[in-house]
Amino acid sequence: MGSAKKSNTDRKARIEEMRRAEQARERRNRILTITASVVIVCGLVAGGVVLVRSQSDGGSDTAASDSSAKGKFVTGKDGVKKWEGELARNHVTKAVKYASVPPVGGDHNQAWMNCNGDVYTKEINNTNAVHSLEHGAVWVTYNADAKKADIDALAAKVKKTPYTLMSPLDGQKDPIMLSAWGHQRTVTGASDPEVDKFFEKFVQGEQTPEPGAACTNGLPQ
Repeated sequence: MGSAKKSNTDRKARIEEMRRAEQARERRNRILTITASVVIVCGLVAGGVVLVRSQSDGGSDTAASDSSAKGKFVTGKDGVKKWEGELARNHVTKAVKYASVPPVGGDHNQAWMNCNGDVYTKEINNTNAVHSLEHGAVWVTYNADAKKADIDALAAKVKKTPYTLMSPLDGQKDPIMLSAWGHQRTVTGASDPEVDKFFEKFVQGEQTPEPGAACTNGLPQ
C-alpha cells in the first residue's frame, strides 16, 4: 500500500513538473510569436515577403501513404500490444493511412488535439490525435458497441487526468480501446483494472517521444 501511494505521489509530482515546463514554454512561444509578427510586418512594409515554415521531428509537407507499415504488433503477457518496428514522426499536411485503428504513431499533422483531459463527442482527425500521443497522451476510443455507462465513467476519468483524451471511433474492432505511442490494448469496460494500469504506465510514460510537450493550445474539436 505504501509503495502504491508513493508511486501515485511521484506520478502527480511528475505531471505537475511537466505542467510548469509547459507553461514556461508557452510564455516563450508567445514572445517568439510577437517577435516574428513584428519582423513579418516590417518585411511587408519594405516590400519583401517573409515566409516562415515551422518544422520539427523531421517535418515534411508531403503525405505519407502508410507511415506505420514497417513493423507489427506483438502482444505482451500483460495483454498490451507493442508496435515492433518503425513509427515515423514526420509532419504532414494530408491524410495518413495508418496500419492500425486507432493508430499508435506515425506521420502526423503539425497540430495536436488538446489532450489535457479533453473528451470529444465526435470523431477526431487521426493525424492530430497521433501528435497528441507523441506528446505522451493516452487516447481512449470507443465504438457504437460500447455501453453508455462505461463511456460516461471513462469520460469522468479522462476529464480529471492530464495528458489524456477521449473520442468515438467507429472503425475500431473492439468497443473500448486504449492507445499510447507504440502501445495499445482492449479493455472490457470502465471498471476493468487494466484501465488504471494503462494510465499509470503510459500517461507521460517512458514511451513518450516528446516528454513534457504541450497538451494544451492545440486543436479543439
